[in-house]
Amino acid sequence: MNLKLTPSLNKFTSKHNAILILENGKIYKGLGLGKKGKTIGELCFNTSMTGYQEIITDLSYADQIINFTFPHIGITGTNDTDNESLEPAAKGVIIKNTLTSPSNFRSQISLNDWLIKNKLIGIQGIDTRSITNLIRTNGYLNAMIINGVSNDIEISKNLKELKLWEGLKGKDLASKVSCKVAYKWKDKSFYNKDYYQIKMNNLKKHSKKSIVVIDYGVKQNILRLLTDRNFDITVVPANSTFEEIMKHKPKGIFLSNGPGDPMATSKISNPVLKRLFKTNLPIYGICLGHQLLAIALGAKTEKMLNGHRGGNQPVQSTKNNKVEITSQNHGFVVKKNNLPKNIEITYSSLFDGVIEGIKVKNKPIVSVQYHPEASPGPQDTYSFFDSFYLSVNSQKSKINAKT
Repeated sequence: MNLKLTPSLNKFTSKHNAILILENGKIYKGLGLGKKGKTIGELCFNTSMTGYQEIITDLSYADQIINFTFPHIGITGTNDTDNESLEPAAKGVIIKNTLTSPSNFRSQISLNDWLIKNKLIGIQGIDTRSITNLIRTNGYLNAMIINGVSNDIEISKNLKELKLWEGLKGKDLASKVSCKVAYKWKDKSFYNKDYYQIKMNNLKKHSKKSIVVIDYGVKQNILRLLTDRNFDITVVPANSTFEEIMKHKPKGIFLSNGPGDPMATSKISNPVLKRLFKTNLPIYGICLGHQLLAIALGAKTEKMLNGHRGGNQPVQSTKNNKVEITSQNHGFVVKKNNLPKNIEITYSSLFDGVIEGIKVKNKPIVSVQYHPEASPGPQDTYSFFDSFYLSVNSQKSKINAKT
């Protein structure tokens, strides 16, 4: 077997006690990070310069190893506030520069200690740009990180194990990371608690409305921003039935982000969403929620070559050509060809032209591929949540008018 060693693995030193093995046989030697052990996942890269804690705790990264393109990761430490989930689902992290002592007034523990606490394996001190170029050119690669190695490691045996890993395609990971029972959410944004008084006093004219968020791997900032807009929020599991959702008497439905192959998860979501469409309730979706909504409407999805992951992703509105900078994290996309006639494209990526938003003609059904909640990333698209709020309340008026 012709293994490509980068750099040479002839001898490990105290500075090189971890390796990254790619399924194409390429191997990187580095310094261990986080928990000792072995992990396998699909390799992806994220271009964000900040927000590494939010990124790692985003459940959309389930079964993935995150390669950070920005070299200085971990410099502000970690805290108990910035998590986007209770327990990370990512398989590992890769960073270029070796960790230094964190420096930030909000820091509680170092990134290394935080990774150990969350049972995550990583590697540092390797050429992340080289890895990014590989993914960008050749597409996704499965990878293995081993933290804690010695000179007698059997590379061939581990490479064989890696090649047997099935990858993400065809996997319903949303059911794996979703909550198991319904619960109420009440926490508002940390730094925007007076949102109504500052920007949207008119929203106070409406009474608090009940909505249901279907949890496919929901980020907590989505729930915070919905709470900011005076919603009574019930979060339900991904496998909830139509009856289990409607018993909460929602005035709107929100489909969350999440991991895995949307076509696999659609086997669970399709029957429920098709019935929800008939209620004429406002239905909004983000990322995986957007893809599942599109599939239920008759569209198809496909895996991208290398995906969009970062906080600097430009999208353009088809309505007024306005450009917004968004945070994104997706490796699948809704296919443009053969879209049902009732679906209208609302946003497209300025990087590669893929669909970044849709709506259904003459119905309050709207979704976006990007992450309007950011965390981390720009807040250009917070208005997506305002739109949902207004849709829920205007829909209520229409229902009252009909009755």
